[in-house]
Amino acid sequence: MNTAQASWSWTRNAIGKVQAENNRSADTHLYKIELPAQWGVDLYVKDESCHRTGSLKHRLARSLFLFGLVNGWIHEGTTIVEASSGSTAVSEAYFAQLLGLDFVAVMTRTTSPEKIALIEQFGGRCHLVDQADEVYSAAATIAAECNGHYMDQFTYAERATDWRGNNNIAESIFSQLAHERFPEPAWVVVGAGTGGTSATIGRYIRYHGHATQLAVVDPEGSAFYPAWKSGDLGTITGKSSRIEGIGRPRVEPSFVPGVIDSMLEIPDAASVAAMKHFAQLTGLHAGPSTGTNLWGVWQLVARMVADGETGSIVTLMCDGGERYAGSYNNPAWLAEKELDPAPHLRVIEDFFASGRWNG
Repeated sequence: MNTAQASWSWTRNAIGKVQAENNRSADTHLYKIELPAQWGVDLYVKDESCHRTGSLKHRLARSLFLFGLVNGWIHEGTTIVEASSGSTAVSEAYFAQLLGLDFVAVMTRTTSPEKIALIEQFGGRCHLVDQADEVYSAAATIAAECNGHYMDQFTYAERATDWRGNNNIAESIFSQLAHERFPEPAWVVVGAGTGGTSATIGRYIRYHGHATQLAVVDPEGSAFYPAWKSGDLGTITGKSSRIEGIGRPRVEPSFVPGVIDSMLEIPDAASVAAMKHFAQLTGLHAGPSTGTNLWGVWQLVARMVADGETGSIVTLMCDGGERYAGSYNNPAWLAEKELDPAPHLRVIEDFFASGRWNG
């Protein structure tokens, strides 16, 4: 066997391993959350924490590895490098270990210790930087120095996943809603980290002719919301997000504004409040980006109730709250970061009591 044949043999085997992992994986749960019957609105939460690596990013990591393999960017012995806020790095570390490849995650020092421990558990190592806007160049430099491959989720997220179907998250949502009271949701609500999930769902909705609208929620200070609102994708900048996994200091290449029907800017303390309320309401413990989703959901539900509309809304449980025991679930940490969820919790409680939104 010559060198080219040996290389292709390894790649073919690697693609088979990633596809087999997918074949062994069941779909994630779509929970129906009980709301007051008189509202006439059904809420569904898709629990992406069920994945082997515990978050929505498991889907993205799988797609990025397949994309890199079929493009000839990943070979036997390639060191995989990624810039991440944590969850994508956890998932990519898992797939790198599956293929016997070294993995380096470039993240900010504020990344939760729980995520760092998971990356190391899957055999990866972490390179920490001070600011979120430093991760891109640091990852590219490390990849160049070790002759590795920089996965660059922020560029390739929107193109690595087949938005037409092929078991993507949008296809899964609509399939799971098929026997529900409102099988075509009025809204799907997601956040934006790379922009890949919103791009996939928005394109799928349009490709299949659904009347569903897509709402994207964005943490305060992130570049995505003002860029979408102004139409200026080239010069708008923001700041590092305090909500891990979503929000960026720049508009990422995978962010596709044209598929988004509405965007909502969410206060960071409100994300924490909604995360905590969700645990009280359902017994499900989610991370802060799920709270960001839910703060947007409650506003849309209130709008539908006020307008006398009936229908369903779908959002995502992006990861589990156990990853944030020392941060968003720690009162001392919240006080240090000047995040007070109490006033926002009262807004949600008043909403459930009255059906009116006063946030």
